[in-house]
Amino acid sequence: MTYIIRTHKLTKAYKGVEVVSDVNMNVKKGEIYGFLGPNGAGKTTVMKMLTNLVTPTGGEIEVLGKKLIPSSFEVLKRMGSIIEYPIFYEKLSARKNLELHCEYMGYYNKSAISEALNLVNLVNIENQPVKEFSLGMKQRLAIARAIITKPDLLILDEPVNGLDPLGIRELRDLFITLSSQYGMTILISSHILGEIEQIADTIGVIRKGKLLEEASMDIIRNKHVEHLELSVKEQTKAAFVLENELNIDNFRIKEQDGLIHIYDNNISQNDIIQAMVTQQIEIGSITKKSKSLEDYFLQLIEGGNQHA
Repeated sequence: MTYIIRTHKLTKAYKGVEVVSDVNMNVKKGEIYGFLGPNGAGKTTVMKMLTNLVTPTGGEIEVLGKKLIPSSFEVLKRMGSIIEYPIFYEKLSARKNLELHCEYMGYYNKSAISEALNLVNLVNIENQPVKEFSLGMKQRLAIARAIITKPDLLILDEPVNGLDPLGIRELRDLFITLSSQYGMTILISSHILGEIEQIADTIGVIRKGKLLEEASMDIIRNKHVEHLELSVKEQTKAAFVLENELNIDNFRIKEQDGLIHIYDNNISQNDIIQAMVTQQIEIGSITKKSKSLEDYFLQLIEGGNQHA
C-alpha cells in the first residue's frame, strides 16, 4: 500500500504548550481523507506543517515518499493547498491571478487556466477584478488555483466556507472527480460532517491536538450502524433509569429535541419500554436509527460517557 502522507509523533508547541501532540497520520494514495475536529483542535496547524508553513517541534513528516524538510521545494511543487483564508491580488482579474500562480510554480500549460475555472464553475467572469468577487467566488478561485497544476496531493482547509448548498454540492462532486478521474489524493478538513460523510474514504478525528482515531468510512458504517432514538419529556429521569436500572452508560442526551440516543446494541426496545413504564415515564416514541458520521464524531469528541 502506498501512502502519500505519513507522520510519526508529529508535535508542535508554542511557548511550551503543545497544540499538536504525537500525531501519527496515514493518508493512502488516491483517497479522500476527511480531517475532523472542533475549532482549535489542531487541524490547521497539522496542515501548515504538512505544507512547510510551520516547522514542527518534534516528530517527522513524509510526503509523496520523501521526508519533509525546510528545503523540500520539489515536493511542494507536487502539492496544491488552501490553508485558512485565501489571499489574492484583489485589483487583478481571476485569470491574471491564476497566470501569476502558474508562473510562480513554473507551470506553463495555458489551457489549464480555463480548465480549472470551468471545473469550479467560474465562467464568464474570469476577467473581473477579484475585489468584486463574493466570499464564495473567492473560495472557488482558491480551489482553481490549488488544482491548476494537477497536483498529486491536495490539502484543503475548510474549502466550502462561504458557499451555498448548491455550491457545496458542486464542489463535493468536483472533489470526487479529482480523486477518481485525476488520481489526486485529497486531505480535507470541514465542520460540515454530512459532506465529509458523502465523499471521504477515511477519516481522522483530532481533539486537543491528539489524533483520537483514524478509520475507513466502510468500517465506521459497519460499526454500530444503528442506535435507538428515545423520545421522552423527562430526560433526566429517563437517563437515571437507563444508567441505574438497565446499566447502560453509552447514550447521549439531545436536550433541544427531547431525544436520547442509545448506543448499546445489547438492550432491546422492549426492555427500555418496560423500564420506563415501571418508573411512570411517558414515552413519545422509540425507534431504531442508522448512526451517522455526526453521531460517531460526537461520541469520540465527547468521550466514552455520552450523557455526561
